[in-house]
Amino acid sequence: MPQIHADSPSHDEPHAVPLRILFAVFIALLFFTFLTVAVTWVDLGSLNLWIALAVAVIKAAMVCLYFMHLRWDSPFNGFIITISFIFVALFIGLALLDSVEYQPNYQKPSIATDTGGG
Repeated sequence: MPQIHADSPSHDEPHAVPLRILFAVFIALLFFTFLTVAVTWVDLGSLNLWIALAVAVIKAAMVCLYFMHLRWDSPFNGFIITISFIFVALFIGLALLDSVEYQPNYQKPSIATDTGGG
């Protein structure tokens, strides 16, 4: 089993993340999850989609940077993965905004109420 040295990090040895950092990231992820749900309570039109995608990018970047230890790897790797998430969100957002054009006659189903007859 490899031994962890706090004073000399190496790529051959695992990186031990302090529990306070992991706990802080966990709390931030919970906050952003609540923010994603809270955005659905307010009708902001197409802005709801962009806010949800932005929050998803932030959460994905936090998971990769801290739980996959990219924060302590080469800064280029963290930068590339974060930029990749931004482009994925951009492409998904643009594709979803165009969904009105190819479904112009779609109507949301109405809620049917049971009259209790029988």
